[in-house]
Amino acid sequence: MADNGVLVCSTLMGETVEQMLKQMQLAKETGADCVELRLDCLNGFDAAGDLEKLLKGRVLPAIITCRPKSEGGNYEGDEQKRLNTLSLAYDLGADFIDVELQAMSPFVSQRSKKNSQNCKIIVSSYVNGSTPSSEDLGHLVAKMQSTGADILKVVTTATNITDVSHIFKLIPHCQVPIIACVMGDRGLISQLLGPKFGGYLIYGSIGSGKDLIPGQPKLADLINIYKIGRLTRDTKVFGVIANPVGHSKGPILHNQAFRETGFNGVYVPLLVDDLSDFLKVYSAPDFAGFSVGIPHKEAAVKCCDEVQPLAKSIGAVNTIVRRKSDGKLVGYNTDCEGAISAIEDGLRGESGYKSSESSSPLAGKLFVLVGAGGAGRALAFGAKQRGARVVITNRNFERAKALANAVGGEAIPMEALERFCPETGMVLANTSAVGMQPNVDSTPLPKEAMEPYSLVFDAVYTPRETRLLREAKEAGKIVVSGLEMFIRQAIGQYELFTGNLAPTELMRKIVIRDF
Repeated sequence: MADNGVLVCSTLMGETVEQMLKQMQLAKETGADCVELRLDCLNGFDAAGDLEKLLKGRVLPAIITCRPKSEGGNYEGDEQKRLNTLSLAYDLGADFIDVELQAMSPFVSQRSKKNSQNCKIIVSSYVNGSTPSSEDLGHLVAKMQSTGADILKVVTTATNITDVSHIFKLIPHCQVPIIACVMGDRGLISQLLGPKFGGYLIYGSIGSGKDLIPGQPKLADLINIYKIGRLTRDTKVFGVIANPVGHSKGPILHNQAFRETGFNGVYVPLLVDDLSDFLKVYSAPDFAGFSVGIPHKEAAVKCCDEVQPLAKSIGAVNTIVRRKSDGKLVGYNTDCEGAISAIEDGLRGESGYKSSESSSPLAGKLFVLVGAGGAGRALAFGAKQRGARVVITNRNFERAKALANAVGGEAIPMEALERFCPETGMVLANTSAVGMQPNVDSTPLPKEAMEPYSLVFDAVYTPRETRLLREAKEAGKIVVSGLEMFIRQAIGQYELFTGNLAPTELMRKIVIRDF
């Protein structure tokens, strides 16, 4: 059990007893505290023989469940037979039995008493397709508590990340231990932050195939990245707001930096559809700061109470901090300096995070920018500020023209990029999502069109070496990875989040080692 008392559980969905026992061993080695044995996933399940083998061979405490089809499981047989199986597991000494709310009364009536002191009963309710309001969840929990079960389990589905807030409000007010899960990609934080709000148990996948459920984190990530056992009610929540968000490496970097410096914070991925709604719902002081990614950087300017002058002039915010004194949201842009300084150091042939010669190596250069979104705006203003001549292209040409007008630059259509060659020694900077996983074979500019460029920068860092950078390197160009921009902007964010100097060398080491 973790320091904060939360249990980390892996659901095992093997098709044979042998598979389940192997999965259980893997779960133990990875760091699980217990396992959920899904009997409804076993082929040709023999209640007496298979249950005895599983329980005798278990290396971790086991939750026994046989989930019917109506509750999201696979069991379609006789209901009495299913209840008999759960009663048998109770008699054989299972650690927990998970019984659905509608089956609780008949299960209790036929259950023997000989194991009552050792086995805990979990009463569960699955709400398919949505998450009820806080009021409706309260009524449901009251009904579940009336069954006399030892532990409650509520599983809902998120259509929006704001749905999870109902669960966070519910957990602290529950009179008995509660397991609360919100399924779907937008429900991920129900597991990552559940321990902070007092959840009894959270689920992590061992990654064996069937158990890879949307909204359920990997067991290894819970243990190694989020250090879930350290979360307390006082832990400050930070995260990266984006859509999509699964590619972000921010949790790897920021969580380790927080841990190594003794800062009580956790950094989580936040799949957000509407930024304004998200910030209104998650307005508690504990939600202390956010990185802002695609496509929300421009919208973030309007969602903040105050915006740093540089970010306001750029028209894009990549960092939001909730000010302690009054709770107001303040927007910043660390992308600009992060990217521009990385490009400047590339032009100087340097790799370290330094530099401040009086004149920039970008001065007078033609700076060709692909993408007119939030990151593109940051680079356009940064390059212009350093004295570069800025040319912008974008799939939406009107957006390219609007940004070009804002910085006193030039816009060209996307289809003209390959033929654009007014001079040599130009800088190419990609801030679009072209080449990002999973579309790793895409590139904004083919190798044969790179001749006039001296340096190529790609803000994409997943994969670490994009096709654009690989081909630029093959063409003999200076290349600057999006990882450099990521490291530098993250250093700025750490300082804004914590109010402390960033552990620069540590953060660089983490990125080089773990990304």
